[in-house]
Amino acid sequence: MSLSTEGSDIIHHLPPDHLGRSLRGDVRAGLTASPKTLPPKWFYDKLGSELFERITELPEYYPTRAEREVLELYSAQMAAASPAETLIELGSGSSRKTPLLLNALRKTGSLRRYVAVDVSDTALLDAQNELAPAFPDLELQAVAADFETQLHLLPRAGRRMIAFLGGTIGNFEPEARARFLSDVRELLGDDGGSLLLGTDLVKSPHVLIPAYADAEGVTAEFNRNVLRVLNTELGADFDVMAFEHVAVWKPEEEWIEMRLRASRPMLVRLPGVDMDVQFQEGEELRTEISAKFRLGGVVEEIEAAGFSAVGQWTDRQNRYAMTLAEAI
Repeated sequence: MSLSTEGSDIIHHLPPDHLGRSLRGDVRAGLTASPKTLPPKWFYDKLGSELFERITELPEYYPTRAEREVLELYSAQMAAASPAETLIELGSGSSRKTPLLLNALRKTGSLRRYVAVDVSDTALLDAQNELAPAFPDLELQAVAADFETQLHLLPRAGRRMIAFLGGTIGNFEPEARARFLSDVRELLGDDGGSLLLGTDLVKSPHVLIPAYADAEGVTAEFNRNVLRVLNTELGADFDVMAFEHVAVWKPEEEWIEMRLRASRPMLVRLPGVDMDVQFQEGEELRTEISAKFRLGGVVEEIEAAGFSAVGQWTDRQNRYAMTLAEAI
């Protein structure tokens, strides 16, 4: 797989060809399902990451700005409510918002270490290079691991805060969310510690849908990029531009679905998994769900996993929430 590169300063927990095997497994399962699906993690090769960074700057896409606002306003309160020796950030990516939390935790006098966890070596190294000059007295640890399956390999000593930001929890369906939150609680064990969880909130579809279907078409290119990844990594022959980007609000589930809709009948060959996949005209491939939450529902889900909520903060427009919970 070319989705990550080797880095000498990274602790590697990913087994050989982990990404390749995961991709092939997801493609076999998802493209033989009805309806067809693919997980959103496969958007993020180099081009996909660049496109997502562009999305975060679009006027329609509010979550990144709203989360940063919450951290700017309340990170000191979060740190005071749950001082930690180690901050572990799951799916850390570029760690661009992390300094706000690191500075707040350092002011409590307890923070000794920051552990960034991601599958991308490139993102981990970039984050390390950015943070090291700003935090010379902090131990910075980059860990290449899959947080869905390898939480048990992360540091267990001392009091830890587990940060899961960006609203990424919304990519999990309810049963998978419950399992993940229980796994995070198990990671914290009996040493005490906390979870800081970022969640996008339920709001009008008139706000939500443009955030996932911008006028400039950047999100459409980001969505189609999953097909480019399959072409590159599996030798597939998707006609990428023959798929239309679709964003749909599902009111019963309270989530956005991103889909790719075939504009004509197609037979796609995927040599890397020895598959031929038929698409009918108008058939849709679901590439992402992005669940939206209600404040009380977040607390219920966290407490069902063995936590006790100690604080909840939103941006000024109540678009996005961060919830802090202690392991009990």
